[in-house]
Amino acid sequence: MTKQTTTVDKLVGTNWLEQNLMSPNLRVFDCAVLAGPNPDSELGKTHPFAFESGESKYYAGHIPGAGFIDILGDLSDASASYPLMLPPEQQFADAMGAYGIGDETHVVLYSSTEAMWAARVWWMLRAFGFNNASILDGGFARWEREKRAVSQGVCCYAPKALTTNPNLEIFADRQDILRAIEDKNTCIINALPPALHTGTGGPVFGRKGRITSSVNVPTGTLHDPNTGKYLSTDKLREIFEPIGADKAVNIITYCGGGIASSNDAFALTLLGYENVAVYDASMFEWGNDSSLPMQRD
Repeated sequence: MTKQTTTVDKLVGTNWLEQNLMSPNLRVFDCAVLAGPNPDSELGKTHPFAFESGESKYYAGHIPGAGFIDILGDLSDASASYPLMLPPEQQFADAMGAYGIGDETHVVLYSSTEAMWAARVWWMLRAFGFNNASILDGGFARWEREKRAVSQGVCCYAPKALTTNPNLEIFADRQDILRAIEDKNTCIINALPPALHTGTGGPVFGRKGRITSSVNVPTGTLHDPNTGKYLSTDKLREIFEPIGADKAVNIITYCGGGIASSNDAFALTLLGYENVAVYDASMFEWGNDSSLPMQRD
């Protein structure tokens, strides 16, 4: 296992953020997306969830000076067969630049819904070579719980130019998964809840169960239930090492559509792993293709 070099801390605390809100190079963003049951899922649609921009949550209240990143509208590939897929390089660079993110910017990401949405944007930034991004530990819920200032004023940063340097091997596709199933040196991690992993309950991504040979680390187990903060590195190691992450040459995380798995991948980087990729299409693709191998309990 080798260490990844970054220019800023991957996690920042609420105290640090409050003290640095006026820093001229700082850009803070709410990345929230709302997810609920897809009313058409029983009619043969490919996924059980409907997604909606979390902009309404942003307007209701956000960290002073924070902008809003629209994952659905700006950071998803509209031409893809599945929702929430990584956008093309130029689309991503144009969107980030319009948000005011440039090469020297320090970006702090949070979500007014689940932390995994901030982790998704962090992972996409990393895929395009931007390492000056941090996640607010505990997110907006922690910020509010600590009774820090909240704003309803819309913030837009001046546009910047972002230089991309793609590192797209940190995203995996179905062929990578098929090879990984046959490779004892690759650890495939499912970030979905246990019932979805075993196939005993929950919404169905076409077929019940999990990708063959994958192990389960539900993304919700990576956070302190009281504070929303990521667990300590010692506790994260206690989760990931028993399932073989420490011995793996390569690690691929997956979930329903590459969001919860981005959070698992981010947690692994907190432990220093850089041999991690996210299966972008995840079960949106795998569960709906009967030619791809699955298991269930």
